[in-house]
Amino acid sequence: MKVQKILLIQTAFIGDVILGTAVIEKIHAFYPEAKIDFLLRKGNESLLEGHPLLNEVLVWNKQENKKKNMFRMISRIRQNRYDVVVNMQRFFATGLMTAFSRAPQRIGFKKNPLAWLFSKKVAYQYGDSIHEVDRVLGLVAHLTNGQRVRPKLYPTQAQFAKVATYRQNTPYICMAPTSVWFTKQFLQERWIELLRAIAQKYDTPPQVYLLGAPGDKAACEQIMADAQYPSIKNLAGELTLLESAALMQNAQMNYVNDSAPMHLASSMNASSCTIYCSTAPSFGYGPLSDNATIVQVPDLPCRPCGLHGHAACPKGHFDCAQKIEMGELLGALE
Repeated sequence: MKVQKILLIQTAFIGDVILGTAVIEKIHAFYPEAKIDFLLRKGNESLLEGHPLLNEVLVWNKQENKKKNMFRMISRIRQNRYDVVVNMQRFFATGLMTAFSRAPQRIGFKKNPLAWLFSKKVAYQYGDSIHEVDRVLGLVAHLTNGQRVRPKLYPTQAQFAKVATYRQNTPYICMAPTSVWFTKQFLQERWIELLRAIAQKYDTPPQVYLLGAPGDKAACEQIMADAQYPSIKNLAGELTLLESAALMQNAQMNYVNDSAPMHLASSMNASSCTIYCSTAPSFGYGPLSDNATIVQVPDLPCRPCGLHGHAACPKGHFDCAQKIEMGELLGALE
């Protein structure tokens, strides 16, 4: 069957969309003339702004009138007459979109509750350190091949221009110290300790940029004030996701938690040091850059304690953050 129009569906979180871009890369490599559309949730569309391999980005507003907007989206999908629809999720709503898409090839995971209406069902392999990128690429292996490709984002020329001044301060380090989940983020006092250790390591310490969303600005300001690092700038809330990715690309090192900035680094093949606290890379969402360091506390009996983290340490001690070795973090710079 000739493949002319393809829809990829991933309406979960920022990191999931970034990892899903690996499927864009793989499909385009095998079907360079095909029109590829990507469906995501409202709020994540900036990630794919100006993406050169995409025909259109469809945005589903899940926050307001969720069901009404879902059925509107199904109608739009049906009108677009896709040859292939690939659903990267395991939930009912996207299963409905896939099942009623009218596409001859409706592909998704067997765990989706509506998988019985798909034309092709793929086992969702979780565990044994199988990466999420390999899981979603498995959905299109029969159309392409079984080789991994890295997820990739494409900041625009304007976005590179926005951070050009910051990139001139070489060498520089980026740090993204926050996370939605408390137990997935390195402690604020440990970030301060890291900054002080870096300052002691160099005669002329490298420039440091703190990255994050607008809501992270105050936390970054506090870290900056307490660390008294000689050359540091708080960019939390100042840059879009793609602008942050553009800045991270040439950093000497990007220090990140197990969170979206880790995936931004992977998408730019940027050097990264991921600090794992309550979660673990064995879940399958680890860094993919060529130069990627993972720092964690090995053999901690209570770790990992959950897939997404917690608002507080269930044991009360937070040893998975407290016992991170500072020497390992500094070693990433060598």
